[in-house]
Amino acid sequence: MSTHASAPSLSIVIPAYNEEEGIAAIIERTLAAREVIRAGSGISQVEVIVVNDGSSDRTAEIARRYSELRLITYEKNRGYGAAIKQGFEAATGDLLGFLDADGTCDPAFFVSLTNVLLEENADVVIGSRLGEESEMPRVRRIGNRIFAGIIGLWGGTKVTDSASGMRVLRRTSLSRLYPLPDGMHFTPAMSSLAIFDPHLKLIEVPMQYRERTGESKLRVIGDGLRFLRTIIDTALTYRPLRLFGLVGIGLLLFALGYGTYPVLFYLRERYIEEWMIYRLVAVAVGITAGVNLVAVGVLGQQMVALIHEDFGPPSALRTVLHRVLLRYLIPWGILAILGGVVLNWGGILEYVRTGHVTSHWIYIITGGLLVTLGVEFVSFGVLARVLRILEFRRRFRSAERVSSGP
Repeated sequence: MSTHASAPSLSIVIPAYNEEEGIAAIIERTLAAREVIRAGSGISQVEVIVVNDGSSDRTAEIARRYSELRLITYEKNRGYGAAIKQGFEAATGDLLGFLDADGTCDPAFFVSLTNVLLEENADVVIGSRLGEESEMPRVRRIGNRIFAGIIGLWGGTKVTDSASGMRVLRRTSLSRLYPLPDGMHFTPAMSSLAIFDPHLKLIEVPMQYRERTGESKLRVIGDGLRFLRTIIDTALTYRPLRLFGLVGIGLLLFALGYGTYPVLFYLRERYIEEWMIYRLVAVAVGITAGVNLVAVGVLGQQMVALIHEDFGPPSALRTVLHRVLLRYLIPWGILAILGGVVLNWGGILEYVRTGHVTSHWIYIITGGLLVTLGVEFVSFGVLARVLRILEFRRRFRSAERVSSGP
């Protein structure tokens, strides 16, 4: 049991849509668990809120029988996430928890969740349903592991069950978590935000999971695609460099490896064979696309820091790219453009005089690549400079606000 100077209160929200088969059981189990939660976690008070999300069956009628809970009901179905947010709005607790109405999770497990949240000073604690004894259907288990893998790879934090429907969070963390969607993708959106936001701390705790009572509202393909889109959208708004930078570097390494043979061949034989044009075009595309993606990732990360006012130390990758790439983009760009023009100067003069070009195609491809890269370098360099100026101004104003106080 955890002891605290000022024991917080907990509000448990149960979203329910057409759950007449199991709503009574989950309500009774949750009400019975209140004393267990208070005794086991140091929580001062436990509030239970049921949100009837426009059910067309007897869900609301059954829930009204229990005077110890607060019932919120509305006529039209608004969505799983909307119901939870409605419950949060009505809740009075310092800590906010929710669990599904399908009977898959044990309300007494809020003891473990709240203890971890308080002891580890976390913002969100999730009950992971993917343990060895989990009764989750195989298709959903595979889907959850895929989503968790994407989040873990992109976010750098291991998570096994991003869509879990049982969790506890701090009310004070809602300002950083909102806005959240109204649909079933509410939970993966919250998990993604808690992982990608450097100011939030998310922890998972393994828990038992039983087969649900009644028919599932989850649509594997439709909701799965929404889950995936939500995770990607969230990741891009916090860590675009991890995707664009790594893909861009991969393309540059491909171009380097694929172009090695023609370069070595030229150095040895002093000419280029005609069949190599296809390889060299692919190399040119790889270089152009790679540089473009890396620059987009770095600039995107600068914009993210600007928007979220996250002015902490940049990542190692961003620091290296900034020092090697962004700082010298404009002079590099000018040199690349001049190099492309100089390389093809004879061909340009020939074309102006005669309307024809007899230069070997290797000069045209190389010159075109240099000019294209030069234009990209100058353009991205100007944008990077603008963002640095804006970031400096934002830092200055943030420091002023801190020094001036409330």
